[in-house]
Amino acid sequence: MPNSDNTYGTFNKQTKIISQKDDGSTALTVFANTDAAKTFFFTDDALTVMDECCTILQWALVADGNGDNTKLKTTFAFGTKGNADIAAGDDWAEQYNTRKTALKNAANWCKNAPTRGFEPLFEDSDDHLV
Repeated sequence: MPNSDNTYGTFNKQTKIISQKDDGSTALTVFANTDAAKTFFFTDDALTVMDECCTILQWALVADGNGDNTKLKTTFAFGTKGNADIAAGDDWAEQYNTRKTALKNAANWCKNAPTRGFEPLFEDSDDHLV
């Protein structure tokens, strides 16, 4: 569950659409729900980082051109732990970036990381879920 540090607002809102590489050689996985898609794309450690660091975190399935739910959409943003007395490195957005980088460097962000033969595609979107 995302943190609740929204007293001073939320910042750095982003929306990403995560999709499977469609090279025509393998059938794409169709997801029954967002939990299935989240655990397909991300490691448990990555999902923990998102849950702990994001103040806003919403998920939705996205249909591909065939009408199948093969993509995942997420909108996330960060609150702050306090006002100006919080060092940037200790606040939620930077904690997210630092922890994400460490997991990516260890090939532990995406469940099917490139070392395992699969790399999801990330596309920015301005169509936020919240």
